[in-house]
Amino acid sequence: MRRLFLAFCLIAACAQADAARVLQDEFGRTVTVPDHPHRLICLMPSVVDDVYALGAAKEIVAVSDYSKYPPEARSKPTIGPPLDPSLEMIAALHPDLVLSSGDMGGAENIRRIQQMGIPVFMIDPRGVEGIYKSLDTLGRVLNRANAAAQLIASLRQREMAVSERVRGKRPVPVLMPVWYDPIVTIGSHAYITQLIALAGGRSVTSDIPEEWPQVSLEAILVRAPEALLLVRGSKMSIDAIRNRPGWSQITAVRNNRVYYVSDAIEYPSPAAFDALEEMAKEFHP
Repeated sequence: MRRLFLAFCLIAACAQADAARVLQDEFGRTVTVPDHPHRLICLMPSVVDDVYALGAAKEIVAVSDYSKYPPEARSKPTIGPPLDPSLEMIAALHPDLVLSSGDMGGAENIRRIQQMGIPVFMIDPRGVEGIYKSLDTLGRVLNRANAAAQLIASLRQREMAVSERVRGKRPVPVLMPVWYDPIVTIGSHAYITQLIALAGGRSVTSDIPEEWPQVSLEAILVRAPEALLLVRGSKMSIDAIRNRPGWSQITAVRNNRVYYVSDAIEYPSPAAFDALEEMAKEFHP
């Protein structure tokens, strides 16, 4: 009887280990994921923030470079840059699931990871609603649907609080330069444009349909931003911008009117809501 019981337990354990679900990721790919993933590698920093926020930090065995939200993520082993990870290190860590996001720019790496027999599940957070959707998706993938629902409800409350704070106030026209040679900024399809609007601002390039459009100095002068929005501590400093030919013609530069936000704004994850609250206080103190 004891042998029969032990054999039954072994069979049940094996069945549980092999149990899997077939899910569709946010790029429409069919992915077979473990029923209970417990060795995760996150290829994108924003996904790291998502997984931590869902309470699954202990399941992460490695992250990519530049993972800084939440700060505890910096203590995790890294597998290299998001679009050029070390495949050897990934294989050595024996993950049962790899999580990533983005525009599939690392499609070849995704293919090679899958060839090693490791499933890769992708999310695609577009806009604030996309962040909510991706958290819900990851909640289902990681069997943390309840945690995802609670997290989403909390983030929606924060969004609503900011909306109430800026209700009825004039949106501040701002320019957020991503780079200055050539001039790259944010267009209507960039989630940062939506965050700025929610915070009581208005990106002067929100009429441009591209996500990260390249624009001329003349186009910026026509749009007449009242202020610049810069990421605190980045290479895009007001001093660097002021010294670029022609930029002193912009009234916001000439008047030295600049708003600053943390680099949390670059993460389409719960960290973005920290940036949202920061901007609302900057635009409408």
